[in-house]
Amino acid sequence: MAWVRVSLWALCALRVALATVFFQEEFLDGERWRNRWVPSNDSRLGHFRLSSGKFYGHKEKDKGLQTTQNSHFYAISARFRPFSNKGQTLVLQYTVKHEQKMDCGGGYVKVFPADLDQRGLNAKSPYYIMFVLTHSELHVLQQLCPGPDICGFDLKKVHVILQFKNEYHANKKFIKCKVDGFTHLYTLILRPDLTYEVKIDGRSIESGSIEYDWQLTSLRKTEQAVASPGSERAKAGAGQDWEKHFLDAGASKPSDWNSELDGDWPGPMLQKPPYQDGLKPEAMDQDLWLHEKMPSTGYLTRYDLSEFESIGAIGLELWQVRSGTIFDNFLLTDDEKYAENFGKATWGQTKGPEKEMDDILIKEEVTRAREEEEDELLEGRFHRPQGPFHGFPRQNEL
Repeated sequence: MAWVRVSLWALCALRVALATVFFQEEFLDGERWRNRWVPSNDSRLGHFRLSSGKFYGHKEKDKGLQTTQNSHFYAISARFRPFSNKGQTLVLQYTVKHEQKMDCGGGYVKVFPADLDQRGLNAKSPYYIMFVLTHSELHVLQQLCPGPDICGFDLKKVHVILQFKNEYHANKKFIKCKVDGFTHLYTLILRPDLTYEVKIDGRSIESGSIEYDWQLTSLRKTEQAVASPGSERAKAGAGQDWEKHFLDAGASKPSDWNSELDGDWPGPMLQKPPYQDGLKPEAMDQDLWLHEKMPSTGYLTRYDLSEFESIGAIGLELWQVRSGTIFDNFLLTDDEKYAENFGKATWGQTKGPEKEMDDILIKEEVTRAREEEEDELLEGRFHRPQGPFHGFPRQNEL
């Protein structure tokens, strides 16, 4: 059994060694983070500081970028060696803590192209991925923000927004984020087979197909506009000619059929064309009939919706009404297992102690409030308010 354990550990070590880590940030070297993270030069933006907050699991390990000013926009980014995720998995992961019990604002991360102007970073800077925790429906409509977004009591949602041909496409499914004041781990996985997965605190919350779970109306319009009109019409015509073999030539057009209003009468079919059961007509070398005749199930694989050529920066570009959010443990990798282990080694090690410290602070606050209340009662007992005749002599003193 010993050699089996050794072999398993060797396999795990090999897997970690094969993982590619494009970016990893834990803020463990004090103020040196300022050499890696570049704030936008807009003087109206809010400032970040390095902090572990009022309560934490480990004072140093839990330090991250914290927003410091209420009702401000924030913009800051870090650059790394550019890479393409074409043909490989991409994992975006980070932790966020809304210690201030945020009621309106964002807690999201953006992944940018390598040519990002860091000093000019703003809401209009193009991005590839946005992983958002949202508390603001208005903010979502204005910015199309991925990650958690929070505003009021009606919207606490995780958005995942992907860029394709300079347009942004948001996920349709409602994914609820966590806003309880504690640190939470958010993970987005994009796979080359156009599947995705969203995890919160290491648990899979949502997954599926990018084709079906994103708003792709504009993508389909783009596809039709890019297609060559002549060749596509010819292929469509070939499909229509092929269909004629299945028409009932002896059928006559109904007397009430109006060609001007109803178009050409299609005529009834003797039998169902076999391509409708998943077979492709031999006369057509492209699957255009899928787009015209049936709901598509795989055409987006030609467009590489989740693949980006030159990923080169990660950053925070957000709005907050009430500041205090802490961002930490950023990770970009191609290995899901590495991301899982990294989450366990960071957030997984400090989540328990963080909750324990918060419980202690709450108990201390309750005790302090009770003692203050008792002091006020005692003070009121020995210092009763004097009446209007205070100072006049009593009857037996006259």
